[in-house]
Amino acid sequence: MEKWIYCFQWELCRHSPNWEVSMSTSFLYHAFGIRGYQYVRSEYQDGQVIFTIRQEPETCRCSACGCRRVISRGHVERCFRTLPIGSRATFVVLPIPRVECLACGLVRQVKVPFADPRRCYTKAFERYALELSKRMTIRDVAAHLGVSWDVIKEIQRRDLSHRFAKPKLKHLRYLAIDEIAVAKGHRYLTVVMDLESGAVVFVGDGKGADALKPFWKRLRPSGAKIEAVAMDMSGAYQAAVALHLPRAKIVFDHFHVIKLFNDKLSDLRRALYREATEGLHKEVLKGTRWLLLKNPENLDPKKEEKLRLEEALALNQPLATAYYMKDDLRRFWEQPGKRFATTFLDGWIRRAEASGIKMLQQMAKTLAAHRSGLLGFYDVMITSGPLEGTNNKIKTMKRQAYGFRDLEFFKLKIMGIHETRYALVG
Repeated sequence: MEKWIYCFQWELCRHSPNWEVSMSTSFLYHAFGIRGYQYVRSEYQDGQVIFTIRQEPETCRCSACGCRRVISRGHVERCFRTLPIGSRATFVVLPIPRVECLACGLVRQVKVPFADPRRCYTKAFERYALELSKRMTIRDVAAHLGVSWDVIKEIQRRDLSHRFAKPKLKHLRYLAIDEIAVAKGHRYLTVVMDLESGAVVFVGDGKGADALKPFWKRLRPSGAKIEAVAMDMSGAYQAAVALHLPRAKIVFDHFHVIKLFNDKLSDLRRALYREATEGLHKEVLKGTRWLLLKNPENLDPKKEEKLRLEEALALNQPLATAYYMKDDLRRFWEQPGKRFATTFLDGWIRRAEASGIKMLQQMAKTLAAHRSGLLGFYDVMITSGPLEGTNNKIKTMKRQAYGFRDLEFFKLKIMGIHETRYALVG
């Protein structure tokens, strides 16, 4: 019985003169978020759906002061792209009233609540494009929605700029600073990360102290109390932090120290290879670079990497000494406290200086010059590891996009990279 009554009421509504108007007005509201307008008609042209709507004169207000006392001064017809219906592109046509305000005397178009000023698409379309961008590339989103690549890029730019262009800095306590190469020709960006949240809070042009000047300018009035900064052993970064954050601890972590040691170890192997005269000696040294850089526990027994490394070290005493000294240096970050770490570091520097190997003596001199930053790890247990992981994500994003011609857009993508998946399809 209830079903029969429902069907009877449906037939009455469907044949009433206002049925199409009421259904279309409701559809515009629930499907596209367009409310407060009168439905006029629907058209279907070349596979597109076009809704025409209008605004009642009594609902018009001045866009400047909001006054209702206005006089009509014509209209400007505009077409907005909105959410597609299936595979059909959908548009909303609206004659936007122009009114003269009796209060402020200005003649302007009334506001359109469902679209931002100077945009040819609705807010619902923009939100839909952003959702798709989390799972698809810009090119794929543009192809799916039937718009140009630039439209989707501009939507992403506006969203990223609104959310990340000027992050709040007041809460910052622990920072990591590093540079990343973004193009050939020694083009770099300096990246500053909040180690507690994992978010990038600043991206500067170039590297060195000058790249951080805009960051210090924003940080100073924020009232942030920075306790420690993790970085590599760059003298420029160290001087900049000491100048602008005199109370912050400077920490040189495991990654950058071992990376520097590995670079020097590679140079030593290369020099020994050039000096080698015997064919067998050269053959053993050849191809051992990556074995020297690997941690001992990561050597692959199936490929006999440990045996090959032992043969190379047995034939080259300086190389063997440097390799085992590197392995021993890793224990510095495993000490039970700062007092033990101090004793260990001083002992390692003395042994390196007494080795007679120039490369180790240079390394000892470097570590002695950065002693306070190394021991600072035991005051504040932070590391720039999260920033190194983010740098890898940045490189992946750049490689997938085949580079970024728009540097400012690239910076915004970096600022929001902590919210992306590793696939980085957006």
